[in-house]
Amino acid sequence: MATSLGDLTRADGVRFILATFVDLTGKPCAKLVPVEAVDALEADGVGFAGYAAGALGQQPYDPDIMAIPDVGSYTPLPFLREGLALVHCDPHVNGEPWPYAPRVILRRLLARMPYTPYVGAEVEYFLLQRDISGNVVVADARDAAAQPCYDARGVTRMYDHLTTVSTAMNALGWGNYANDHEDANGQFEQNFRFADALTTADRVITLRYLLHMLAERQDMIATFMPKPFTDRTGSGLHLHLSLWDGETPLFPGDDDPRGLGLSKLAYAFVAGVLDHAAGLHGVIAPTVNSYKRRGAATTSSGATWSPKRASYGGNDRTHLLRVPEGDRVELRGGDGSANPYLAIAAVLAAGLDGIERDLDPGDPSGPGRFADSAAELPVTLLHAVEALERDPVVTGVLGADVAAYYAGRKREEFFSWHNTVTPWELDAYLTAF
Repeated sequence: MATSLGDLTRADGVRFILATFVDLTGKPCAKLVPVEAVDALEADGVGFAGYAAGALGQQPYDPDIMAIPDVGSYTPLPFLREGLALVHCDPHVNGEPWPYAPRVILRRLLARMPYTPYVGAEVEYFLLQRDISGNVVVADARDAAAQPCYDARGVTRMYDHLTTVSTAMNALGWGNYANDHEDANGQFEQNFRFADALTTADRVITLRYLLHMLAERQDMIATFMPKPFTDRTGSGLHLHLSLWDGETPLFPGDDDPRGLGLSKLAYAFVAGVLDHAAGLHGVIAPTVNSYKRRGAATTSSGATWSPKRASYGGNDRTHLLRVPEGDRVELRGGDGSANPYLAIAAVLAAGLDGIERDLDPGDPSGPGRFADSAAELPVTLLHAVEALERDPVVTGVLGADVAAYYAGRKREEFFSWHNTVTPWELDAYLTAF
């Protein structure tokens, strides 16, 4: 059985491999390594100037980041380019895992968890194009219905793109089980089976990369921007979470007086997530644009699908935490700009804190209504960053230095947006005053 990266690449006829990692914003960084150098890549990694790579806590004078491949994440990509593969890497500096690297942060959290977490992810995205005037528009000009969700015609018109992505996911063993038109014009979702937390985070990054590249083949733009259009639903990154002890699921409860089918441990997990919901949003909704999605009053379809309160309930998509079945809970607050490694690490840490403190979330909120205890969620990125800084669990999972660096960058992002006069704003004020 092939166990080395060299054996895997040679068996698949791979000629080049993308040694890949992401920065704190989720930007994928890679070097294209020829197969002739793959043994050296596995033994020593490949070097990057961390400051140039992105948000990784480095300055120009710092030593190189060495990306050390995780052989278990090896992913052949022949459907993208013949002879191409990808491997996810853990950044190291001076021989030690780099604490600012999102994959390292998730690994560190998983190492201290007494349970095995499984995670499923729903990746929503838009397919767009630029028209002859340079304006960004929906790629399918016929996709203009007021309520386009699940429209068979919209799915069929994007058949080539959707089936190419589906075939790729299944070839990789991800278990794609559905592909649909989502609630906004031009918006789609393609689902794959849940897996362990690290594998799912890797797959979200890989899928985003594949969607970008496959869309470009057809002169389209794939975007995970939380709220690209004022009058349309935004894109979420919903996470389905469960804890296991070996082969035994720990969330189902046979005699649940609250009627959701959850165990006492699952309710403590839910309570932990709700208790840290405000601070979590600095990670799961990490951009200025995130709060345009959250703050939307309505959309052309009639719903925003974006929770505004720290509530939980049954099979009800208005709550931050939905319990579709007793075997898992769904976190609905994350959006398409979230870094999956950070989002998963933070929410697992919050849930684990609830278990360790034996918290209780109280009774669930009912359909279309909220319990009095359900606090309002942050209304801007600045509010979310301030909540993150006050939250010892969220800052703890990031690490104190990383949390300070991350919060500082997010404050800069907020104030840069706040202090910038947009062309739309100029036009509006010229006619108003």
